[in-house]
Amino acid sequence: MRKREFLRALLLPAAAAPVAAWAEADAKRSSRSSAMSPPTLLTITGDIGRTNRGPFDKSLDVLMSKHELSFDKAFNVDFPMLASLPAATIEVTIGYDGKKHRLSGPSVSDVLKLADARISDATKLSLRAVDGYAPKLTVSEARRLGFIIATHRDGKPLALGGLGPLWAIYPADRFPDVMSRALTDRFAACPWGLYHVDVVNA
Repeated sequence: MRKREFLRALLLPAAAAPVAAWAEADAKRSSRSSAMSPPTLLTITGDIGRTNRGPFDKSLDVLMSKHELSFDKAFNVDFPMLASLPAATIEVTIGYDGKKHRLSGPSVSDVLKLADARISDATKLSLRAVDGYAPKLTVSEARRLGFIIATHRDGKPLALGGLGPLWAIYPADRFPDVMSRALTDRFAACPWGLYHVDVVNA
């Protein structure tokens, strides 16, 4: 009996050591994984059914605070999420150089589905850029015009400091009534540097 007790006392710590080491290593991997998570590119707020972050935090959401935003719930979207969605490609003449470019990215409707946004044709969307510019349009307008959240131009990622990393835009060249306007007036509802979408139902 004493021999068995002695062996058990000897072996239990030895058996526990690998488990403890594994748990510690797993915790470190999880910490590294969290630290290496892709950054948020877009935050969706308003009438949504899915969230993956907490409410507005003035100390963390500094730019949103400057834009006088506040919310109880939100859904953060990173690039892998956007890349997992079907991508549409449009050709459009843009005002910055007067040339036609290929822009690609998921539709606005598909992006809103990530947050389980409750939308109808009458739902209003506020599209906010990093400079605070925030045009509004209805879901009906976004669908009719074929709005996408562009992530690439001519096959290259849109850069922060340029027109990206996200640009809400539509194929203006397809609409004669739009083409009748001056080039600089065709994209009033198309904020580049998009970082926030608010979903509003009356």
